[in-house]
Amino acid sequence: MSPAVMSVVGVALLLAVLGFAFWRPRGLPEVVLAAPAAGATVLLGIASPQQAWESVHQLGPTLIFLGATLLIAHLLDRDGVFEWLGGILGVRSAGRPARLLLRVFIAAAVTTAVLSLDATVVLLTPAILVTVKRLRFAAAPPLYASAHLANSASLLLPVSNLTNLLAYQAVGLSFAGFTSLMALPWVGAVLVEYAVFRLYFRQQLVALPAAQQVSADTLRAAPRTCLAILAAILAGFGLSPLAGVESVWVAVAGASVLAVRALLRRETHPRALLREINVPFIAFVACLAIVVAGATSHGIESALAALLPSGTSWWSLVMIAGLAAALSNVVNNLPATLLLVAALGHPAAPAAVLAVLIGVNIGPNLTYTGSLATLLWRRVLVSKDAMPSLKTFTLLGVATAPAAIIVAVTGLWVALTYWG
Repeated sequence: MSPAVMSVVGVALLLAVLGFAFWRPRGLPEVVLAAPAAGATVLLGIASPQQAWESVHQLGPTLIFLGATLLIAHLLDRDGVFEWLGGILGVRSAGRPARLLLRVFIAAAVTTAVLSLDATVVLLTPAILVTVKRLRFAAAPPLYASAHLANSASLLLPVSNLTNLLAYQAVGLSFAGFTSLMALPWVGAVLVEYAVFRLYFRQQLVALPAAQQVSADTLRAAPRTCLAILAAILAGFGLSPLAGVESVWVAVAGASVLAVRALLRRETHPRALLREINVPFIAFVACLAIVVAGATSHGIESALAALLPSGTSWWSLVMIAGLAAALSNVVNNLPATLLLVAALGHPAAPAAVLAVLIGVNIGPNLTYTGSLATLLWRRVLVSKDAMPSLKTFTLLGVATAPAAIIVAVTGLWVALTYWG
């Protein structure tokens, strides 16, 4: 096949894989189509066996990290961390919807940053929904906040988003270095989201006579042991570079401690733990990397590289983030990250890679298809008989995403200029 034909076939395979992952007919795992597509990519010569192996090999630590963080989030949920957090939100809101929204913003931003956006979508969102129903508040403000912050608040740590993990390998920064550069973008994006939400939902944030209050007496006890282990894991992420230990092994150690504790207390069994690691999804990510490598190695990567600005000025970073946001809404932010990081070349300028992350993490708030997390959020709400509105989601995205990207890029530029 000619390079042009290979590109067409490769892109067709990529779109088929993404379409299947979005809609998951009959609830089948994403890997059901991704694995044959990856095999076809190699068999048809679109990607060589060496390219396929290198794609998966480079992702190895990232995939292990992903499995460990998924297991950590699940075990924290089993110990009641999110139920306890939902109760705290209800008590601290004091019967006022605006207070609840502020506390949901804080909880969702921290949960996303520390435990990843999947924890916010799958574990925190149902807890928020239960709290809202209990308080008889309007559900829309806090529920849409959980969706937006699952994306926008995933800028802070390498563990906050799978896109971060993919870029973390290419950026050449330590865990602390990555976090210090992304702290201002993270704060800026969350503040923009909060300001827009307060304005957009101002009529629904007025306290109503029918609203209820949650008594502190009804709160479950804080799961102190799990919270202490989580604090130790986070401390390990920050201190591990000093000992020459990669962050992935800190995550594995933390997951192992929580898993052994749960097994000894007979709260779970090995098969359940393996299920929560979500091996099919990890295999999907590996297969997707092979398909992306094949789809982009015959001219698309070069075309993207030509579109990307070569400098690291404020305007160049805005352009990179804008292109990343647009691409994430066309092909989803996961393959968009793989495409753009590859297009930036090796070694890539850290500023450019971090600008890509701003675009692929905030940009998906514009459409349901921008990230798998947003589709999962919608699926969670539908299963709870709380169908979200496409119109509201889109209007909020238009009102928040462009402004949040510009503010976040400005924060990145300031961090790079003054302490980068």
